[in-house]
Amino acid sequence: MTATLPLAGIKVLDLSTLLPGPLATLMLAEAGADVVKLERPGRGDEMRTYEPKFGEASANYAILNRGKRAYAVDFKDPTQRDRVLELAADADIVVEQFRPGVADRLGLGYDAVRERNPRIVYCSISGYGPTGPYASRAGHDLNYLAESGLLGVVTDTNGSPNLPVSVLADIAAGTYPAVMNVLLALRTAERTGEGVHLQISMTHNLQVLAYGYIATHQAGGGWPRPNSELLTGRSPRYHIYPAADGRHVACAALEQKFWDRLVKIVGLDEKFHDDTGQEQAVIAALTEVFASRPSGYWRELFAAEDVCTVVVNTWDEAVEAGLVDIEASARVSHPGRPDMSMPTLASPVDPALRNAGEPHTAPYPVLEPLPAASPWA
Repeated sequence: MTATLPLAGIKVLDLSTLLPGPLATLMLAEAGADVVKLERPGRGDEMRTYEPKFGEASANYAILNRGKRAYAVDFKDPTQRDRVLELAADADIVVEQFRPGVADRLGLGYDAVRERNPRIVYCSISGYGPTGPYASRAGHDLNYLAESGLLGVVTDTNGSPNLPVSVLADIAAGTYPAVMNVLLALRTAERTGEGVHLQISMTHNLQVLAYGYIATHQAGGGWPRPNSELLTGRSPRYHIYPAADGRHVACAALEQKFWDRLVKIVGLDEKFHDDTGQEQAVIAALTEVFASRPSGYWRELFAAEDVCTVVVNTWDEAVEAGLVDIEASARVSHPGRPDMSMPTLASPVDPALRNAGEPHTAPYPVLEPLPAASPWA
């Protein structure tokens, strides 16, 4: 089936580590691309060391790099660097995640690759973009969220920001923009014969997640203040309320029809049904209502209603409800050990566009040196 997939025949050279780049190249591999991942000798990608383990390396690494081949390369060794350039000359896509300027100093930057391969789609993923005072600064997801302004929009009762629910910058501002731009650039290269150097700045791409705040500012409404916007805690219609048993209820009854039905079925005093101008009082009143009953009561009540209000699930409850596909049809297996496999990450690539259901091996346990012959031969 691989030959019929959208990216069949596309060769990807992956020089990235950890999450944003490897997840991007995984999506390309899912759609049929042939991905060769190059890692430093010995320890390899830092993600290999994470816990828990799946065999010799981490489960995280296995899930993110299934279906790829990995080899050890010392990029600082001129001979090995030249082998990498030979591979890049035969590739369609190169993905790297060094700090800006590092790939150039190694002799593996866009100009060096383009000299050998004018059609190359060269994707650089960085924290702060290629230029400016922050370009060379080290960072991780939490830093990008903090410096973009997003992290401080929702705070706790003490005014402190909370840790985000996931690595939003890495995935939403790194992986997904990288995949989208790579596919667009591939289309351009097919039409024009010219490649492009893509610059993916995770901090700058977080602006997409802040679209509403930017629109408000541009219309003269100022920048968002913590807990003071429609979706950040000001409105009783979009709020999290504690239940009697320590669980929580997530209310998103924004539209009037949902709100009217919600306040009726929970028994909210009629003087609070119109929340305009008395938002804080309505929040206090609803807090009292939801705190009067355990989460099981609210779950049963909301199950038969369209009120955009639900109980916050545990992971076990989400799996049982079928909202987390822990028994995904795709599996990742350990090379050489057919008895050792596990369901893998549910892919966002539609099943019609990937090898759905086929097992993929993780590229370990041993990081072998890059062979003399091309792995794409």
